[in-house]
Amino acid sequence: MRSGFWTVLGLALLVGVSTACVARAEDAPKEVSKDASKDASKDAPQTCEVPAYLLSSESSLPKVADAIKNGKPLTILVVGSRSSTIASSEASAYPGRLQAMLKQKLPSVPVNLSVELQTAKTAEEVDATLVKLVEAKRPTLVIWQTGTVDAMRSIDPDDFRSAIDEGVVALQNAGTDVVLINLQYSPRTETMISAPPYLDNMRVVAQQHDVPLFDRFAIMRHWNDAGDFDLFSTAHGVDLAKRVHDCLGRALSTFVIDAARPTPPAQQN
Repeated sequence: MRSGFWTVLGLALLVGVSTACVARAEDAPKEVSKDASKDASKDAPQTCEVPAYLLSSESSLPKVADAIKNGKPLTILVVGSRSSTIASSEASAYPGRLQAMLKQKLPSVPVNLSVELQTAKTAEEVDATLVKLVEAKRPTLVIWQTGTVDAMRSIDPDDFRSAIDEGVVALQNAGTDVVLINLQYSPRTETMISAPPYLDNMRVVAQQHDVPLFDRFAIMRHWNDAGDFDLFSTAHGVDLAKRVHDCLGRALSTFVIDAARPTPPAQQN
């Protein structure tokens, strides 16, 4: 695939703003700053409501629930790609916004979040690194964002599903909760990539292994159709990316807490 195609597609997916800066920032895993949540929380909430059915899951996060119930540290590892970042604005990217919102909603729970960027890697390539990442980070929860690179490269959907399947099994065997995040939605790329096979295969794997799937694709499409964001336009650049990421972080915090189904400590008589 020629580099020009990748550049155009990256811009259309809201991740091509200041591409050179992003690429340099992705060379190493990132720890979200302790002050990031304070800085990012100053931003005003966006008008980006999400239908309730997109923020609930029949699958649960028992280890997250235990951390919430007992006030233990909630350690989150986001394994993602360039769409997990915003150039020169780490606190504004959705992982930073997720951490900020979880700290706000769970004031008695220490929330630690780090991001491991797997730039331009397919699910199969990322799969090979997951166990080592878990051993190094010891997370309560791994949020695995994947699918966009595979769709861009037209990876065989069956191979993609096998890679996701193996990765989820490896993470569960390593003793961590898992949330899957699927592709971004962009009306500018609908004729450039075929998303449905990858969306369907992620949904199948999530159901088979009883892990929550955060349907980023459907959520972003809803916002675009509702007029909350014009995802076709490229005129708003970083500002649009920040607003979309803020909304994604807020929605994901609600999704994670809902999937944990936290219960208050049992009261003794």
